[in-house]
Amino acid sequence: MSIKTIYIIDDEKQTADMLGEFAKLMGYQASIYTRATSFFEENRPFSDSAILILDLNMPEMDGIEVMRQLAETGYTLPLILVSGYDSGVLHSAEQLARAHSLDIIATLSKPLQFKVLQNVLQTYIHNESGKTTRTGSNELQPTASELKDAIFNKQLILHYQPQIDIKNGNLLGVEALVRWQHPEHGLIYPNLFIPLAEKNDLIGDLTAQVIMLAVEQSLSWKAQDLMVQVSVNISAENITSLSLPEQLSSMLKNHKLDPSMLTLEVTESALMGELVTSLDILTRLRMKGIELSIDDFGTGYSSLSQLYRVPFTELKIDQSFVMNMAKNNEARGIVKTCIRLGHELNMHVVAEGVEDKETLTLLKEMECDIAQGYYIAKPMPADNLIGWKESQNQQQDIR
Repeated sequence: MSIKTIYIIDDEKQTADMLGEFAKLMGYQASIYTRATSFFEENRPFSDSAILILDLNMPEMDGIEVMRQLAETGYTLPLILVSGYDSGVLHSAEQLARAHSLDIIATLSKPLQFKVLQNVLQTYIHNESGKTTRTGSNELQPTASELKDAIFNKQLILHYQPQIDIKNGNLLGVEALVRWQHPEHGLIYPNLFIPLAEKNDLIGDLTAQVIMLAVEQSLSWKAQDLMVQVSVNISAENITSLSLPEQLSSMLKNHKLDPSMLTLEVTESALMGELVTSLDILTRLRMKGIELSIDDFGTGYSSLSQLYRVPFTELKIDQSFVMNMAKNNEARGIVKTCIRLGHELNMHVVAEGVEDKETLTLLKEMECDIAQGYYIAKPMPADNLIGWKESQNQQQDIR
């Protein structure tokens, strides 16, 4: 991404002017506003190559109201939130912005340290410019008919993201992540076709194929003396199918695979629908020996009641907390509480979204069981896993 303009909204003129000078020194055009109303009056539409530095505490229209207006008008201007308020207020403002589907680059406390701001901008630009998408991915809108053909013509493939034992770094399992290998458009990621499958009654067939691919891959790894737990995501629609436990049990028996090697990940939100039916299905899945993980834990509305009702064997802490725990006390406190809660309920605890060594070290100190994230490994084709495991073993031997 090439940023050309930095909009600055801050009612403290001296601060706004200093930010403007700083932006110019970095080679950007600066547009300064001490009143949010003036910003909206003078900039519609906004520049596509701009970001907004927004102070929360302002008269007339404060930063929260600015975010609300941005969301209501459909503008997706990337934001850096700044404030002299305590970290709790900044954190809540960030969560509100994300709830509005706004793009938050960072939240910074006043007084601003310009070196920190410089690092934030450089990191954001680097990350955005490094994102690669296949030709036409932004415009691609697959149809239900195309997806149905893809499922039955076996165009779905799986990539696997390793999960390691935090104590010793050993490979424990993998999460299976579905991709659509389109013959014309290349690799299509699930955000473009999972909602389509759910809306068009295709999610059952899609999930069945994903589980079949994961089971077959497990057998292939087993033949190569690699035994790993394989986790597969299932949706709300999957856990309203009363025949699911028997179907999966038969599949595992036919392939002679231990049911305990398969973990089904269910999000909290997926459990909010047909509660009685979901509890029926999930309990029978556990009776068949299949492991159950509650995914994205901490983001739902009835977490504790779900843990009490459903026989989960694993708790997976949502990555939004894990990714921020090194720099945010509230996020760190939530992660620590989730780990303790999971252990009290005799569950393994997985932290997803581990992006750096500092986070992994903190998780180890908190006695979390399993880690998953880009710092450990990105999702990879199945054929790459054994080589990755061997390279990890060599690194451990060196250490």
